[in-house]
Amino acid sequence: MAAPLTVPTSRLSRFAKLGSLATGVATNMLVDGAKSALTGKGWNNKSLLLQPKNIEKLAMQLSHLRGAAMKLGQLLSMDAGDLLSPELAQLLALLRSDANPMPHKQLVEVLKTQWGDEWLARFSHIELRPFAAASIGQVHLAYKENGDQLAVKIQYPGIAKSVVSDVDNVISLLTLSRLLPKDLNIKPLISEAKAQLLAEADYTREAQYLIRYKSALAENEHFKVPNVYIEHSTQQVLTMEYIKAEPIESITELPDSQKSFVAEQLIDLFFKEMFEFKLIQTDPNFANFHYQLDTQKIVLFDLGATREISPKLSEGYLALFKAGSENNREGVLKAASHIGYFQNDLVDEYKNNVIDLFLMACEPLRAEGEFDFKNSELALNIKNAGLALSAQSQQWHTPPVDALFIHRKLAGLYLIAARLGAKIDIKTLFKHYL
Repeated sequence: MAAPLTVPTSRLSRFAKLGSLATGVATNMLVDGAKSALTGKGWNNKSLLLQPKNIEKLAMQLSHLRGAAMKLGQLLSMDAGDLLSPELAQLLALLRSDANPMPHKQLVEVLKTQWGDEWLARFSHIELRPFAAASIGQVHLAYKENGDQLAVKIQYPGIAKSVVSDVDNVISLLTLSRLLPKDLNIKPLISEAKAQLLAEADYTREAQYLIRYKSALAENEHFKVPNVYIEHSTQQVLTMEYIKAEPIESITELPDSQKSFVAEQLIDLFFKEMFEFKLIQTDPNFANFHYQLDTQKIVLFDLGATREISPKLSEGYLALFKAGSENNREGVLKAASHIGYFQNDLVDEYKNNVIDLFLMACEPLRAEGEFDFKNSELALNIKNAGLALSAQSQQWHTPPVDALFIHRKLAGLYLIAARLGAKIDIKTLFKHYL
């Protein structure tokens, strides 16, 4: 097996990665295009570009950059979903998979920088091979002198210094490769990818959110949040209690009632975040939720993508969900305007289409009894309606950034509920917050 490749840390070396990638893909296209032309099949740039070996080359090289490529993969795949071409969907799936780990020499350099030359003395033992990967870091197992196990998340070097250029470079590459749909407005996502990566690059910030969530869920018997070891944490290293649990997506063989309960608790947590905590973890990727089979608790590991919710935004969404649950168009319009959705110059047709989309998303709130996510086409209908709406470019009005992430979280929870085949009485869940 090939040795792990060093993560490029300077802007120049990271840009060079993309340059070599473009050259390699172009060479493949020239060779295969010549072959195609000689055999009388003609020359088609797009079909030549989207060959499996070029997609694989794109994914392999982008994964070496870590951070920006993986975060864009998460944002685009979650927000665009089935709207993406199969080729781009394949590329993003590869980017979301575990990245190759840092080589040991580079890992040790990071630990010396963060913990000092005596870094080995902190624990009785630390595994140099990671057991998990995050979007901007990798996670290692460590042991205290008393035998307690710790999970140490170590950030890839160069992430914080190269966020803006990385995101711009990756978007340029995807645009040149024609892998991004023409009618997909990704400007808000590009801006947010940069802001979110910069925020997530500060592990001291994530440590504080872990502490706040642990406090907020202290009396909740259905969730578990790991303890944070502040004395072993820095801006680029986050040390937590190690908790053994299974990824949410691997519990599909559990009884239907248990799977529905897990999805129900995640949606209930969303309501708590919005209307009680005023704090929301906005990244609904499956990898961020785990489940303990023995305790039947949901484990929350990754809180880097957490955002504060203002009282105004919380009140606006409470009014929006209430109006949606009552199929009240006027109430939805008023609440959406309060949140900041509509400018005065927007035409009524566009406003009505937005209201239709909100009412569609609130369908589970209007269902009497359990809503069947598995046999519903709700997620697909929302995506199709969203695409039709984004095509109205002359009327497009980007909502507040926090609203984009709230929608992303809810859409992600709907996808999780569908994947688990959940049936949930969401109307009853929501009544607690009225």
